[in-house]
Order: sequence, then structure tokens, then C-alpha cells
Amino acid sequence: MTDPAEPTAADVLAAASAIVDAFAATDGDRYFATFAPDATFVFHTEAERLPNRAAYERIWAGWVGSGWRVISCTSSDPLPQTFPGGAVFTHTVDTTVDTGEGTESYRERETIVFRLAAGTDATGSGLVAIHEHLSPMPAASD
Repeated sequence: MTDPAEPTAADVLAAASAIVDAFAATDGDRYFATFAPDATFVFHTEAERLPNRAAYERIWAGWVGSGWRVISCTSSDPLPQTFPGGAVFTHTVDTTVDTGEGTESYRERETIVFRLAAGTDATGSGLVAIHEHLSPMPAASD
């Protein structure tokens, strides 16, 4: 048995950028296509872990149905960490959304875990997100 390929940092940055770009466009189809069906999600705004992509898609549909949309989403301080078969990506994300009742802006830390899909090489085309975790950014100390 051969060891799995290891993606490059550039592959991980491209995969993470695809997620951020789709989210920023409020493009649910493109956004959810970047996640495996068995992906899990941990958001500080939700009471429980979302056990799969379908659970998150239901929440997303409710948000969009109530008038929610992303106004802007930018990534900074990226850190891709690769290993054979996948990668961990962390960054800071600044987001502004229209909730349907007004705008909200927030700054969060995000972790995305990727795996290479079976049968792919390390070109990045086979990277799929299997976990996403958002945490609130602590207030800066003076």
C-alpha cells in the first residue's frame, strides 16, 4: 500500500479561497459542493455540532429564505498545514451579512480540515472539506 499524496500549500490556499469566494457570493450550490456529504460543522452560533452537510444546508436554506445574504467576506492571516492525505487551514475571516432585518458584522477564527478524495493526486483538484469550525475572535487587550 502506498502512502497518500500530500497537497501543497498552494493547493490548500486555492481550495480555501473557493470556499470563501462561494460564501461571499451567497452561492449555496457552489459553497456546499466544496464540502463532503459527511462533513461536520461547529459554529459558536449554533447550540449543537452539525453532523453532516445536509444539516447545514437546511439551516442555510432557512437563512436565505428569511432574506439573509452575505454582503462581504474576507480572509486574512492564512495558515495551510499539509499532511499526507489532507490539510488543516486556519485563518481570520471578516464577514458582513444582511439578515433581512439589518446588517451584522463579525470577525472570527476559522479552521477547515481537508482530505484528498480517493483516487486523486496532490494537484488540489481532489481536496474536499470535511470539517469547518468557527470561533469568535477575542477582543483585543489594551
